[in-house]
Amino acid sequence: MHRLLRTFTALAAFAALGLPAGCSSDSASGAKEEAAVRGPATGTEGPSRGAFWVDPNSPAARQVQQWEEQGRARDAEALKRISEQPMAVWPAGDDPAPDIAQATRGAAQEGRTAVLVAYNIPHRDCGQHSAGGAGSAGHYRNWVNEFADAIGDAPALVVLEPDAVPHIVDGCTPAEYHADRYQLLSEAIQRLKRQPKVKVYLDAGNPGWISDAGKLTEPLRKAGVAEADGFSLNVSNFQSDGTIKAYGRTLSATVGGKHFVMDTSRNGRGPLAGDRQDAWCNPPGRGLGTPPTDRTGDPLVDAVLWIKRPGDSDGPCRGGPAAGQWWPDYALGLARNAKAA
Repeated sequence: MHRLLRTFTALAAFAALGLPAGCSSDSASGAKEEAAVRGPATGTEGPSRGAFWVDPNSPAARQVQQWEEQGRARDAEALKRISEQPMAVWPAGDDPAPDIAQATRGAAQEGRTAVLVAYNIPHRDCGQHSAGGAGSAGHYRNWVNEFADAIGDAPALVVLEPDAVPHIVDGCTPAEYHADRYQLLSEAIQRLKRQPKVKVYLDAGNPGWISDAGKLTEPLRKAGVAEADGFSLNVSNFQSDGTIKAYGRTLSATVGGKHFVMDTSRNGRGPLAGDRQDAWCNPPGRGLGTPPTDRTGDPLVDAVLWIKRPGDSDGPCRGGPAAGQWWPDYALGLARNAKAA
C-alpha cells in the first residue's frame, strides 16, 4: 500500500474521541499548516498525547537506543520526535492477536488507548507494493473475528482497511470483487463494534487521490459507514492539515455528518510537488506533522493520529526496503524536517 497513535482514565480518554469538540497519488497543497510540532526531543509535546499508547519497543525506540550506544547522540535525540509519540499498530500475518494483545495490555497499564489498523482485505492493494491480504472471504471473516476478540474489553481505535474503498472508486480493484468487498467491510464494522470500547473509522483515502469527495459517498455507504464511528483520511499520505480538514468536511456532509480522523505522521511539509504517479512512494524532503491528539479543536475531527508509522517504507522505491519495513535514514529525515514551531 502507498502507505504502508495523563490525566484521563482509559475510558474517559477514549470516550472523548467520540465527542464533538491514504496511499495513492498527491496534489499540491495550497493550505497553510495550522499547528507546530513540539517534539519530545525538545522537552515538550502536543496536547493530550497521553490519550494514546506509545510503544516503548517500536523500531524507532530501538533505533534510538542503538544510536545512543554507537555515540550518535544528535541523531538519537532527533529520532525521539518519532519514538516518543503514539503510533498505530498494524497487526501482521494470519494471527493478529499477539500484536493486538501487546498493544492493548500496554495501553491499559498506562490508562491509554491503543490505535490499531485492520489491513488484510482480500485482493489488497491491487497487487502493488502491499499486495496480499486474506486468501478468501471466509479467511477474512475469521481474521476480523480474531482481531476483535483480541481487543476484548480494552479501549481501542481501529482504522479499517486503508485504500479498500478508494481502490473501488479509482477502478484499481476489479469490478467482480466490489460486492464482496462492500459486504466484508460492512460485516467487519459490525463485528468490531460488538466490542464495548472500540471506535471504528472506515478509510476514505486522501484528497490528492480521489479529488472529488462526492465520488466516495455511495461507496462508503455501501461499505457500512453509517454503522462506523466515522472515516479516516490521509493514511500514509502527505496532504496538509488544512487540505485534509476541508476535504473531510465536504465528505462528512454527504455521509450523515460522520466524524473523521486524520493521519499527520508525514505531512509536515505537505506533498511532494511534481508527478502524482511518483509522489506517494518515499518522497524526499518530507517531515513529521502535527503530533497525535484527541483534542483537535474541530467538532468533526475526532483525532489527529500517526497511522502510518514514520520511518516505515512505502515500498522498494527511491532506495527503500519493502513496504512496511523500517528505514532509519528516512525516519531521521522526517524527524529533522518536522514541522517547525
